Amino acid sequence: MRTVCVLLAVVIFLSGLSCDKVGVTRYYRQGVAVTVSPLASEIGKEVLLSGGNAFDAAVAVGFALAVTYPPAGNLGGGGFAVVRHSSSGEISALDFRETAPIAASRNMFLDSTGEVIENLSTRGALAAGVPGTVAGLHALWKRYGTRPWQDLVTIAARLADTGFTVDPPLAEMFAEYDSSLSEFEETRSIFSPTGALPRQGEKLVQPDLARSLYAIAADGPAGFYAGPTADSIVACMTKHGGLITHADLGGYRPVWRQPLHFTFDSLDIYSMPPPSSGGVIVGQILKLIEPFDFSRMTSNSPEFIHLFCEAARLAFADRSEHLGDPDFFDVPSSLLNSGYLNERRRLISRDHAGNSADVQPGNPEKYESDATTHFSICDQAGNMVAITYTLNESFGSGLTVGGAGFLLNNEMDDFAIRPGHANLYGLIGDEANCVEAGKRMLSSMSPTLVLKDDQPFLILGSAGGSKIITTVAQTIINMTRFGMSPDAAAAAPRIHHQWLPDSLYLEENRFDEATIQRLTAYGHQVRERTPYGDLELIQIVPTGMMTGAADPRCGGSVAGCNAPIVN
Repeated sequence: MRTVCVLLAVVIFLSGLSCDKVGVTRYYRQGVAVTVSPLASEIGKEVLLSGGNAFDAAVAVGFALAVTYPPAGNLGGGGFAVVRHSSSGEISALDFRETAPIAASRNMFLDSTGEVIENLSTRGALAAGVPGTVAGLHALWKRYGTRPWQDLVTIAARLADTGFTVDPPLAEMFAEYDSSLSEFEETRSIFSPTGALPRQGEKLVQPDLARSLYAIAADGPAGFYAGPTADSIVACMTKHGGLITHADLGGYRPVWRQPLHFTFDSLDIYSMPPPSSGGVIVGQILKLIEPFDFSRMTSNSPEFIHLFCEAARLAFADRSEHLGDPDFFDVPSSLLNSGYLNERRRLISRDHAGNSADVQPGNPEKYESDATTHFSICDQAGNMVAITYTLNESFGSGLTVGGAGFLLNNEMDDFAIRPGHANLYGLIGDEANCVEAGKRMLSSMSPTLVLKDDQPFLILGSAGGSKIITTVAQTIINMTRFGMSPDAAAAAPRIHHQWLPDSLYLEENRFDEATIQRLTAYGHQVRERTPYGDLELIQIVPTGMMTGAADPRCGGSVAGCNAPIVN
């Protein structure tokens, strides 16, 4: 427990400090943690300094974010991890995505006429899938961790108990989601007991969440999926008309899967397989544009933006039909087959935009043989961890489990609740992703590892719903084809297309008028939108030194071990 006390003292001290951003590249010898929350990043760093490995740090960070970043950090959600174990060279994918409750049914969000009932899949208890985060983090620790489980979780429990100072980005999130956080009494009692949500500089104390975390620290997953916490979840379901039962909680299991592997140029890229669509669609985008000559393009040139978005258009069309939970649907194994992609690539014109109404999902059979947060961690041994987890929409369903202090997800909306009906992020789905009991809903989360010459090179992922996929793909291109530094890649203007709606999205005020006019001349329906994404990135250079970049849009931070070498 001495380690816990030391770490807690560091956290309490840091909770009153702001994170200064210094315009230099810092390389670290022992390890790096990059998260959306400066407090969580420092917790990861201190675990590494105390002798823990990257997996220990990831467990501590995952639980810390449940305290310091309630829009997406969670106990009541789920996610994915792609990890590399250095001593064995093993690269694994861990699926701790939420599942549909046993009582879920195909038409549960439709009225008697077959129309979608507004908000039923996004607000309240019925929107929640069975949470997977606690089981997932425990599975990661059980396979690869070295520090005591209780110590790693207790750091977060004590932080919830003593409270932390709300920083400007979190205060802005609370203000933006005021109405969502006011809908349910249980949520108001946690975040606005005095009638107002926390403002910048105020302390947020979460005693109910602390009790839940102490139970998890003491009893592992049984402290969440059984006992008083499970009783509270089921009572919440009974009160608010949800479906999750003790049987659902007791039956939840994370799944270790084979990571999706593909090459791009000389790189080996490992990402999340279904039920994430992220790895497949990132892979399709990169492979579709790989043969093109970039020598006369820049990252913001209309020629590149057009090419990138045409590839994304085709990839997202495939997503709509061919991807779902592989335990329930036969996902084609040839979506990254070179023959199939060569055929799809012929649909890309260098001179004009395609029309999404004319673009259909491809037929890979003949080639057979989405407020989220991401964190990246690496240690001096070369252990690599990329974790993206979520409540889906910011603050999830808006409903907090009474007495347990954590928000529930609204991941049921990530199913195709009716074929052809768009979800929160405008994504279209079909039979592969329909609602079924026990099924995992399709996701866009894309935690990704990149190796160069069989050595660690990049760890990355992002928030942003469907835009996670294009953010990850664009970042890999920016750092490899366009030679950007991690900081430049994290700050770079973002572009997005997802087939439907047939729009090319540009971050507002980041592209000049000439570029927009040229894209319009190609035939694109250009729309500007507010900044998005939360890229958390680590680069490892051939000497083994590490550097990181946190997305400047979200106020995250890089915390590295040892006195940094400044370049």
